[in-house]
Amino acid sequence: MKPRARTEKQAIDPVEPRHEAGGAGAPRALPYETIALVLQGGGALGAYQAGVFEGLHEAGIPLDWIAGISIGALNTALIAGNAPEHRVDRLRQFWETICQPAFFPAIPVAFESALFNSIDQVRTLFTASQAASAMMQGQQGFFVPRFPPPLPGVPDHPEKISWYDTSALRATLLKLCDFDRINAGETRVSVGAVNVGTGNFVYFDNVHTRLAPEHFIASGALPPAFPPVEIDGEYYWDGGVVSNTPLMEVLGARPRRDTLAFQVDLWSARGPLPRTMGAVTERTKDVQYSSRTRFVTDTLEREQRYRNVLRKVLDQLPEAQRRSDPWCLEAEALACSKKYNIQHLIYQQKAHERHYKDYQFGLSTMRDHWSAGLADIRRTLANKDGLALPDNDAGFVTHDVHRKAVTP
Repeated sequence: MKPRARTEKQAIDPVEPRHEAGGAGAPRALPYETIALVLQGGGALGAYQAGVFEGLHEAGIPLDWIAGISIGALNTALIAGNAPEHRVDRLRQFWETICQPAFFPAIPVAFESALFNSIDQVRTLFTASQAASAMMQGQQGFFVPRFPPPLPGVPDHPEKISWYDTSALRATLLKLCDFDRINAGETRVSVGAVNVGTGNFVYFDNVHTRLAPEHFIASGALPPAFPPVEIDGEYYWDGGVVSNTPLMEVLGARPRRDTLAFQVDLWSARGPLPRTMGAVTERTKDVQYSSRTRFVTDTLEREQRYRNVLRKVLDQLPEAQRRSDPWCLEAEALACSKKYNIQHLIYQQKAHERHYKDYQFGLSTMRDHWSAGLADIRRTLANKDGLALPDNDAGFVTHDVHRKAVTP
């Protein structure tokens, strides 16, 4: 197996929020050639993405393409690797598994819930203990501490140079995902990783290669916690080392198509000025792993405006000139009047969360993240004209329920 890595109308009726668990609406007809789900990395925060997907599922939003990095890649495997009617259940099974301690039993559910739903001071202490548990004993079906741990300056096999062993994750994915379904191509799947030897960012895509658990585990192999993953003699780390958001992979695809993308981010680029050393660590993660999403969408919007303008200028020229003039022929290749609608959902940090929020595993924490994602996508889909094809000069629009819709 040799993975090929790539380096390069009308208003819609609002969705009436459905609140029954697991209920799904009939598939909706939307005026787009591609509908994509784009999932950022963020560890334990990834349950927010599961909630977003549940809302898309209950609203009957069909997905043609799912792209993910790190925990987003694992959620991608669970969605694409199951029949539509089983996807939410498989996501829930995965998250309820990995949010259990690896060795010692979790505290009783009722007691955990009482602590988590207490005042912020108690909740902060309790969630800190969840993060400490993850560090000391790992998470069931995901990772466990490596014993003995690697020693400074002592060479060893690349797959043993990490603080934790993730071999349990492969068994979890094989249990919950059908990789034949992933590779059948019903839904396009792309997951990002970094080649450790070359430093190049790559996408593993079921259009070009047969995907296995290793491709998804590699996308989440964040050093030095997790070891690199070998694929055909090359070793790969978490894609978030270089870029944590696969939006450009989706919007830069050729040929260009009218695209609706649900971009689900776990880190917010906006945040308060740090006042403690812990807050400095937290803010650093936010800035690093948000991957300058606003910059990306602003850049893509500007590029699409230029392509749209070029298309309109070419349409003013005689057809004979467009077909014969070398500059016109080159301009034809660059021009584009396709439409892009980005529905941006960003997890909003809670007051009790700290710098360890990405490894703050625990059932109550997970369910809180999941509920936040479900609430945000329901609000997003309730926007009357939110899913309409853009009708502005750029043919590009970004919506975010946590701030005013952005239109060029």
